[in-house]
Amino acid sequence: MQAGLGGKIVEKQHILPIRIYYEDTDFSGRVYHASYLRFCERGRSDYLRLLDIHHDKLAMLDKPLFFVVRHMDIDFLLPAKIDDVIEVKTHFISLKGVRFVLMQEVHCADKILFKAVVTCAIIDSNGKPTRIDAATNEIVKLQLGL
Repeated sequence: MQAGLGGKIVEKQHILPIRIYYEDTDFSGRVYHASYLRFCERGRSDYLRLLDIHHDKLAMLDKPLFFVVRHMDIDFLLPAKIDDVIEVKTHFISLKGVRFVLMQEVHCADKILFKAVVTCAIIDSNGKPTRIDAATNEIVKLQLGL
């Protein structure tokens, strides 16, 4: 288990706590729908960072690589409110060719507020889909239990 500013990994799942601030909410005091996408982006980035997969290092490879979100299936279940402390939980579902898929859930206490299945593509500096580098591939396979 690793802990710190970027959350922690417990049993191959990343957990990122986030406090809800006024800026995250709409006029009703509930979290604005687009805020969940930002929370999930933080969860994905910190998960990769804790796995020692760094965006800046991938961009500096001989053949630079980048992750882009290709598709999201999202479900808004319950609202979070100002001062709630939520947890963004993230784990890999699959890695195939030029794509990897993550499951992300936002929890508050014992309730699931939001779910997303996120498909990311790996692209080169020209925006062309490409396979991930061998070192990153091994890290992801370990997380998938392969």
